[in-house]
Amino acid sequence: QVQLVESGGGSVQAGGSLRLSCAASGTTGRKSVMAWFRQAPGKEREGIATIDGYDRTFYIDSVKGRFTISRDKTKNILYLHMSSLKPEDTAMYYCAADFTWWLLLHRSGDFAYWGQGTQVTVSS
Repeated sequence: QVQLVESGGGSVQAGGSLRLSCAASGTTGRKSVMAWFRQAPGKEREGIATIDGYDRTFYIDSVKGRFTISRDKTKNILYLHMSSLKPEDTAMYYCAADFTWWLLLHRSGDFAYWGQGTQVTVSS
């Protein structure tokens, strides 16, 4: 059974940095595509960064150049390095995984497995 557990969220001032982590279990020995999503109050969940089984990456325009997705395959941990944070980055951040590893997915409906989320709050 796949389980995803996020950590690393918190409160930070605008311009600051955070690193989110997502520890995955149940994926050992299997390639996967993994992503970070976020959902702000009153808004839809949006995929912001994806890394597939080829280590190709996808970012939405609003985070390009500020966020970096990466993963440690030996430890089964997905990361999201966030810098130059803005108040509009405030949201609950979720990691997601799926075993269609050859696809660079970024829609929430494409992912079968989800974590519980970690809150990121950016103050101005």
